[in-house]
Amino acid sequence: MMGLSGFMDFVRTQGVVGLAVGFILGGAISKVVTALVTDIINPLLGVVLGAAGGLKAASLNIGGVAILWGDFLSVTIDFLVIALVVYYGVRVLGLEKLDKKKDASF
Repeated sequence: MMGLSGFMDFVRTQGVVGLAVGFILGGAISKVVTALVTDIINPLLGVVLGAAGGLKAASLNIGGVAILWGDFLSVTIDFLVIALVVYYGVRVLGLEKLDKKKDASF
């Protein structure tokens, strides 16, 4: 049983459980934000910018090449909203204070 106790010590000292919970919550938040951007923000921006098929379908055709600027803008908005949610979520919950440096005594 020596291996199991070593593993449990690793989990406790490295915060693996907290990392796993953060990873799962991050995935859930990402899905909610993607739905917000895809279903609400993009259609509104599509109407404002005059993109008939929605913002993701907006493109600029030069010769035989289509530059999909609408899709790029959509992904950028998605990233910015996720970054803001994470930043303010950490600030509001006070999680930045939980990650203290470990004492590096040898």
